[in-house]
Amino acid sequence: MKFSIPYKNFKLSNEPIRQKLLKAFEETLDAGKYIQGPNVSDFEIKFAKFCQSSYATGLSNGTCALHLTLRELNLKDGDEIITVPNSFVASTSTIHLAGAKPVFVDVNEDMNINVDKIEEMITKKTKAIIPVHLAGRPCRIDKICELGKKYSIFILEDAAQSVGAKLNEKKVGSFGDAACFSLHPLKNLHAFGDAGILVSNNKQLVENMRIRKNHGLSSRDSCEYWSFNCRLDDVQASLLSVQLSVLEDKISKIRKIAFNYNNLLKNYVKIPHEAKGEYHTYQTYMVLAEERDKLQQFLVSNGVEALVHYPTPIHMQPAAKELNYKEGDFPITLELSKKILSLPIYLGITYEQQEYIASLFKKFYG
Repeated sequence: MKFSIPYKNFKLSNEPIRQKLLKAFEETLDAGKYIQGPNVSDFEIKFAKFCQSSYATGLSNGTCALHLTLRELNLKDGDEIITVPNSFVASTSTIHLAGAKPVFVDVNEDMNINVDKIEEMITKKTKAIIPVHLAGRPCRIDKICELGKKYSIFILEDAAQSVGAKLNEKKVGSFGDAACFSLHPLKNLHAFGDAGILVSNNKQLVENMRIRKNHGLSSRDSCEYWSFNCRLDDVQASLLSVQLSVLEDKISKIRKIAFNYNNLLKNYVKIPHEAKGEYHTYQTYMVLAEERDKLQQFLVSNGVEALVHYPTPIHMQPAAKELNYKEGDFPITLELSKKILSLPIYLGITYEQQEYIASLFKKFYG
């Protein structure tokens, strides 16, 4: 279906840097070093600095970054990792794939983990906490890191959706023991395909990850252990570096679009306000709407591509049956899943288009 206002418009968003992207691609094409090349290491250095962290290593996607980091913990059967049930499934699937049991904690109405409920779920089996900075909004990662120190628990930030987000002027990704980012096309810093990256102040962890992401090879002819091929390629790294150079400006402009939405929609739905100390990047612009499904259908029928993130909480996914959770175990997550609606937000969307979307909200709610 063709939308008059699509959820994303990559042609518009990329137009300001189109020539730089083409130049970076051509230079990489001509250089002929497509795997483990200089663009990857250059991007890693720049991204670590951007995140106020010491080290970074690029991977093929954010899911691999989470999965391989958890494998560094040498998890055993019965080990537990705390996370949230309202996220993309990768934050939980990677726990299972690494050999541990996901333990869920409900969220607040800001859609991020309820820090006050974490401590009661910590047991002797708890090996890590994976808080999710959802949609570009930082969770209370400072409080979570305090729990990590208190109980000697590894803190792995799932910052897949929140490149550039800040809490009290400190970038997400610089709080925990490590942080993983997705650079999928729907993210504010994105590859033209799949990509991801890990950051950490732990040099040894990052060096180990360089081996883990490359078949377990410590050198061309020495395999330390069986592992995966999860490398970031040089073409994507070159294009990511171009986007990283203008990311702060892009986020600033996206925030202005989000604030305009806030003003236009505040009388119809619950809008994503920033709490004190938060710097929201609005990678996804989510509102909480009554009669969400009917509203979504109404918007779509009028040419506006609106999405839902996510209609089925992770604890109710078919793959999660073995965890034995019930639908009502996490009431806030369940309630949010019925109301969350994501609206188009990208560089190039016009004020007039936002006003049109607001007019549809007004018409729908009467």
